[in-house]
Amino acid sequence: MNKKKSSDLQTKITVLEKSKTDKTAVTKKTIKPATAAEVTSKEKNLIVVGIGASAGGLEAMEQFFGNFPENSGMAFVVIQHLDPNHIGIMPELLQRITPMKVFQATDAIRIKPNSVYVIPPNKSLSILKGALYLFDPIETRGLRLPIDQFFLSLANDLEERSIGIILSGMGSDGIQGAKAIKEKNGIVLVQDPATSKFDGMPRSAIDALIPDIIAPADELPAKLLAYLRFSNVTRSESIKEDKIKSNLEKIIILLRTHTGHDFSQYKKNTLFRRIERRKGVHQIDRVISYVRFLQENPKEIDILFKELLIGVTSFFRDPAVWDKIRDNIFPAMFDELPSGYVLRAWVPACSTGEEAYSLAMCFKEAIANYKKHKNFSLQVFATDLDHDAIEKARKGLFSSNIAAEVDPARLSRFFTLETEGYRVVSSIREMIVFAPQNVIKDPPFTKLDLLTCRNMLIYMETDLQKKLLGLFSYSLNPGGILVLGNAETLGTEQPGFKEIDSKLKIFKRSSSATISELQNFPSSMHNSKISVSEKIKPRKAVESIQSAVDQIILQQYSPASVVVNERGDIIYITGRTGKYIEPAAGKANWNIFVMARDGIRHELPGAFRTALKDFKAVRISNLKIGTNGGSQFVDITVQQIEAPDLVKGLIMVIFTDVPVVANPEINKSGKVKPSSIREKELELELQRSYEELQSTREEMQTSQEELQSTNEELQSTNEELTTSKEEMQSLNEELQTVNIELQSKISGYARANDDMKNLLNSTEIATLFLDKNLNIRRYTDQVTKVFKIRGTDKGRPFTDLVTDLQYPEIREHALQVIKTLAFIETAASTRDGNWFTVRIMPYRTIDDHIDGLVITFSDITQAKKLELKLLEANKALVDSKKDYDLAMHKMSIVSICDTNLRYIWSYDPDKEFSSSAIIGKRDDEISSDKGSQALLKLKKQVLENGVERDIKCTLKNKTGSKNYHIAATPLLNHEGQIIGVSTVIQDSKVKKPPEHP
Repeated sequence: MNKKKSSDLQTKITVLEKSKTDKTAVTKKTIKPATAAEVTSKEKNLIVVGIGASAGGLEAMEQFFGNFPENSGMAFVVIQHLDPNHIGIMPELLQRITPMKVFQATDAIRIKPNSVYVIPPNKSLSILKGALYLFDPIETRGLRLPIDQFFLSLANDLEERSIGIILSGMGSDGIQGAKAIKEKNGIVLVQDPATSKFDGMPRSAIDALIPDIIAPADELPAKLLAYLRFSNVTRSESIKEDKIKSNLEKIIILLRTHTGHDFSQYKKNTLFRRIERRKGVHQIDRVISYVRFLQENPKEIDILFKELLIGVTSFFRDPAVWDKIRDNIFPAMFDELPSGYVLRAWVPACSTGEEAYSLAMCFKEAIANYKKHKNFSLQVFATDLDHDAIEKARKGLFSSNIAAEVDPARLSRFFTLETEGYRVVSSIREMIVFAPQNVIKDPPFTKLDLLTCRNMLIYMETDLQKKLLGLFSYSLNPGGILVLGNAETLGTEQPGFKEIDSKLKIFKRSSSATISELQNFPSSMHNSKISVSEKIKPRKAVESIQSAVDQIILQQYSPASVVVNERGDIIYITGRTGKYIEPAAGKANWNIFVMARDGIRHELPGAFRTALKDFKAVRISNLKIGTNGGSQFVDITVQQIEAPDLVKGLIMVIFTDVPVVANPEINKSGKVKPSSIREKELELELQRSYEELQSTREEMQTSQEELQSTNEELQSTNEELTTSKEEMQSLNEELQTVNIELQSKISGYARANDDMKNLLNSTEIATLFLDKNLNIRRYTDQVTKVFKIRGTDKGRPFTDLVTDLQYPEIREHALQVIKTLAFIETAASTRDGNWFTVRIMPYRTIDDHIDGLVITFSDITQAKKLELKLLEANKALVDSKKDYDLAMHKMSIVSICDTNLRYIWSYDPDKEFSSSAIIGKRDDEISSDKGSQALLKLKKQVLENGVERDIKCTLKNKTGSKNYHIAATPLLNHEGQIIGVSTVIQDSKVKKPPEHP
């Protein structure tokens, strides 16, 4: 990324970090309207995170989004294996976890930052110029790879701004897409398989490539943000150091010393990007610090070495190139080459072998389509720096994902389906020799007819490209074909090649090309141990099969012979063997049991099996075979070779001609001698035995054909079962996803149910839920205070319950509510003196249907008691009416206080005091003078002792101060309890205060 992109990304990270400490400031900044230019800039530099998940992925995504901040500035696209017939609820489930907006992707929707987009069911998803596009899948249920498809489009559209994350799931979907993201300098994160519910997808990704980050799902957000911060904050400092070159060269030296491979002539930008990636993984801010880290951690050197190899490949990559090779290049070679010619091809930088296998398959298809009767074979040499990649290539075993990139006809013809994936058939694997090789320093393959080197030169400096192109020119025969990658060219100084197809980058070595002296390539830097004292021994020449066999024949035999392997396949022939073996009609088959003539065809298998047991010679004498219209007798010797080691275990078959048996002798009388008659009888018996054997053989052959037919049927059934297995696996993943969604929904309902139960219990309102037949559906715990109810009573009529509630009309009122849909509210008491407000209401569903009743019982006992107390207080007030009338007659001031000594009522005929100013207050809150304190003290004594008292004191009124005579009397209820204090205030000039009865 350039400086501007780095600056924009750093700004986003700064805002994200600030949000943790100043959420208000970030919120204000977020809601501030953005200009059109700012929006365009944000969309242009937007980082898009693709998240691939399958079975068990919901739990992993909840952990991921639950720990991801709201304002990261990135957009997220979630790809899952979904049931095509199920309406997913993934957007709703994720919206509960993350504060970011969650949408279900629609066609042509533009991606916005801080948003999450979820793939809809039965759709494939791609991205182009920041917009999502939906496609109807054309694959069958078991072959869909939606994660790969989106990751590939993400890598091509956003390149270094693409991020791929692989979470829990079965299978291997996402591997090819993750490789493409890595190739475009994007970032790949994988959930730690040990923490994933299903580890198939994470383990496949780790085996196929080197992820940038491997961590549990809940730790991936923090590691991703830290990676972005370190990979961009330190870029300006790293560029300065890159200009000096010293630290980069130190890393090249460490790589060369540890691996033996020199990267000094690789493009510095490529090296630097890969180094930056590793720095970000380990959060190392300076290149010099990373050099130190490499010195202390040799394993990191191996990882960096594999990162630099960029092993991204696939079957039939760029299909137009392979169609051209199959339909034009190979047929043109066949026309010019003689029958029986062995073509030689070299595939440098083959990675895990897909390109080499593709070349061999194209050759097979070209041979099948070639109409002329010529036989050709192909020998492919495939090489790569990465030993691990070569080992994978040799196995020829690939994941089931290749079904998306290999044509079904090719898949059926060139692959066999196994439990772990697809394996290349042996006829293709035997055409290819895989070997580790450094094309820069190791000797090249020569006398080549075809060389494919695609997308290797683009990572190398111009000088190294020229050297390698010169090497390729030297390796190719005149007229040989060179195939380069779509981003590679021959340059301006390669006159030795002619263009065949400039668009597909196919070139032909001209016959007149002059081979210049080969350039000196960097040598291996592995230290070799040299022993001065050790005498160098001459190297023993390796014997070939031909020389070894010829030596044996010359020493022991002289007639015609054949050397075969343990299966009877002919390896070497000496002498004239046409009288004994001949090619069979149909497809060429070099097996001795097929090629043997009739006279020896039936006896040879038995002798062959005997010879395989040990190294003793097995001989068969006087076998009669037909040759050119006549007959010939021959002796056959079959023996397993014991030495030398090069040919040990092979079988030698020697054919020795014997003279024809003489005619039988005849007596003078014309009769055959007895010995000749006996021989004739034996011949007839032998003939009958031969005919019986032939009949048995034909029956066995018929049985074999039937078994072969049965085997084909079983093979077909096996293929159908395998296809069904794939579909069942896909269905299982989809059902897992649906099951997890439903479990999450059920958990939500359970939480809502718990919330409702706690809410109802917290209100302390007894609630009874009834159906239309007045049967109990649900109740709260407080109902047990009203009815004698247990859990087993659900489903019973509520009128059957025993209750202390004195409300006999409750059943009739319930039926009336169901009929009229109008609620009824009634106050009812219980036998123990408690009171309840009973409210009967209709039960309405979400769709506004009446489905029963809701009866609530609100406890109003305290309110009833207060009401009785108020009535008693009023009665006490009425009982004191005479005193009040007397006081009023004498122009007295009368007031009543509660038990807290606050005024609740006052009567002042002369308006000396303000009633509104004293109601609700105590005397010390009205005034702080001595008179008010004395009056408050008087009331407290009356309240405590229950005895009326009086005092004389001075109180302030509206006009000033005045002396008063005050009498205080306790107010009692019917139970004799004090509920307040009444006072009568008179002018002190009155000689005697009013008396109370």
